[in-house]
Amino acid sequence: MGKLNGILKIQGTLDNLTFYKSADGHLVRTKGGVSKQRVMNDPAFVRTRENGVEFGHSASSGKMFRQAIGGMVFKAKDRKLTSRLVKVMSQLKNLDSVSIRGKRNVAEGLGNTEGKLLLKGFNFNDNAPMQSVLFATILVDTASGKVSIPDFFPMEQLRSPEGATHFSMQSAFLNLDFATGISDITFSDVANFPLDNSTLSISLNPTSVPVGSGTQVYLLLVEFFQEVNGVQYVLNNGSYNVLNVLDVA
Repeated sequence: MGKLNGILKIQGTLDNLTFYKSADGHLVRTKGGVSKQRVMNDPAFVRTRENGVEFGHSASSGKMFRQAIGGMVFKAKDRKLTSRLVKVMSQLKNLDSVSIRGKRNVAEGLGNTEGKLLLKGFNFNDNAPMQSVLFATILVDTASGKVSIPDFFPMEQLRSPEGATHFSMQSAFLNLDFATGISDITFSDVANFPLDNSTLSISLNPTSVPVGSGTQVYLLLVEFFQEVNGVQYVLNNGSYNVLNVLDVA
């Protein structure tokens, strides 16, 4: 795969070359390969078909996860979120030690400790990962979903972008069954604070415990604002915001 440089940008097929635009720029690749009909029917491509089914499942699981979180995910994400999430879902699928090839799935992969640890700590905005923004002890009550940050000093423990005057935090408690797609999510109130020398004791309580028998996921959203004439504006369309998977149970 080559990258197209120059003034003229082409999209489409020319002879045996295919030109297309992606998130990484204008690219070109050679046309050709095995026909779709042969891939779908030839016994020699059984592994290819199995891999294709499992990749589709991983992509669907990533979409299911994003949709289950709701509008929160739009407040803190990067342009490669979808592909990064598919990669994690594929790794979770690989941890399925029960199903046959072509049928391995995320739900089984999350059924063990290794799978839960793999999803824990995932950052929806790779431009603002939690570990580079928030330097504090975060406590999660997995029974109630309560998220606490005791003795929090924002001026020292929060890396805020230039121009920020305020920040907010909100937690979410998600129950998602990756096998059925059934989900339920509850949120805490949004807690908004000025960026000053105050010492805070932050407590974020979801409105209730979500119902269901799926995987329980605990999330934290951190947003930054600039106040102008009494109105708070999101900085740079939320590119500095954090959304992190705090824990998985």
